Amino acid sequence: MAMLGRAVRVSAAFVKIADTLVAEYDVLDLLHTLVEESVGILDAAAAGLVLVDPAGDLQVMASTSEESQLVEVLQLEAGAGPCVDCFRTGAVVAIDDIAAQASRWPLFQSSALSQGFRSLHAVPMRLRSRTIGALNLFGHETGPLSSEDAAIAQAFADVATITLLQERAARENALINEQLKRALNSRILIEQAKGVIAHTSNVDMNTSFALLRGYARAHNQTLYDTAERIINRRITIDPEE
Repeated sequence: MAMLGRAVRVSAAFVKIADTLVAEYDVLDLLHTLVEESVGILDAAAAGLVLVDPAGDLQVMASTSEESQLVEVLQLEAGAGPCVDCFRTGAVVAIDDIAAQASRWPLFQSSALSQGFRSLHAVPMRLRSRTIGALNLFGHETGPLSSEDAAIAQAFADVATITLLQERAARENALINEQLKRALNSRILIEQAKGVIAHTSNVDMNTSFALLRGYARAHNQTLYDTAERIINRRITIDPEE
């Protein structure tokens, strides 16, 4: 019965991701759905996702916690770490015991351990020869992902990659670059809106994002539009509602 329940959850997750396959889908909402479903189904402590921007630089696009986001940002700033290697090689990077990796990625090791993470499984977002990012699963315990969980994680990453690149044949790289650029600009605005909500509602940053996303979905708005209205003081989100 447990296996059946898990299969149903995996199937539902793919349906949820597939629901974004419309002409004007919200890229950021897709990416956040991906990391949230990965955590929920694969029993990871946290998940994050990095994508390459039009200039060729990696950017953190979605995280399930401020802690995982910090670890990823520090890796990108240093240009070294398992998430960076995963993107550069287009291959899975599995770290079963972060504490044992001191000589390889010292900055990553110290930042990950300080945030309570003990293991990491980085999955490339790759279609044929093109890698556009990486999905990163953080664990509070040492040890590898099971072969089944690793396969599901790769499948999630593959579906998201295909979604992002689906119009490539018709519109070439211009559309993809525009989507990623729009998502990057949205991310900056959303971070600002999270800060406004955290300040006005006296909540932490994780809660402020949940409030922002919940409001956007309840009012059929994109995350970008809702964030813009919050920053311009056109709306105020009440955590009690």
